[in-house]
Amino acid sequence: MRSLRTTLPGLVLAGLILVTIVVTGAVPRGVTVAQVKYRGGGDWYANPTALPNLLTALRARTEIEVAERPATVSLDDEELFLYPIIHMTGHGRVTFAPDEAVNLRSYLERGGFLWADDNYGMDQYFRAEIQKVLPDDPLVELPHDHDIYHSFYDFTSGLPKIHEHDGGPPHGYGIYHDGRLVVFYSFNTDIGDGMEDSEVHNDPPEKREAALRMGVNILVYALTH
Repeated sequence: MRSLRTTLPGLVLAGLILVTIVVTGAVPRGVTVAQVKYRGGGDWYANPTALPNLLTALRARTEIEVAERPATVSLDDEELFLYPIIHMTGHGRVTFAPDEAVNLRSYLERGGFLWADDNYGMDQYFRAEIQKVLPDDPLVELPHDHDIYHSFYDFTSGLPKIHEHDGGPPHGYGIYHDGRLVVFYSFNTDIGDGMEDSEVHNDPPEKREAALRMGVNILVYALTH
């Protein structure tokens, strides 16, 4: 874990810069994450305790000022630009209408960051839809030495494995646009399930801790790059 004494000025400055780029109005009570309410029939609302627990962890473990609760936003809503980080998850079908794809692309180009976490079942749909948003920018696997795995905690083996799903290793993918990582996609692990309240999935403490640490890393990375 990195020392807050050395990282705090950079975190705060970069966070303020990113908010300045993205935000069209004031976000109350600090920065927050917005859960994407998408079309298609998938359960966009899955893991309801995950993001609140992640924001609590971020407040407790860093000195970044974040809100107590996440927000909810649709991709065709102008309020999308209020949030420096948006998150999407689910088990099923995801679709982006043409105007939503355009709005999401604009959001990402203007400094926003999307973290998509497959909750088992949205992979084929997410890959197809995000390609509509950034057709010239491929989804690529990130190496284990990427900064997102070392922004606050060190994950020397890359993305942690939380739930079994299809077996095999987890995969962390990203999309770069104009040299900046704008999308992070966690697949075959289910970080969101691990961040939920302990009684939801009865994950062992070490799995929940690994999920929360990875979530903290993602948010810290998004606010500092």
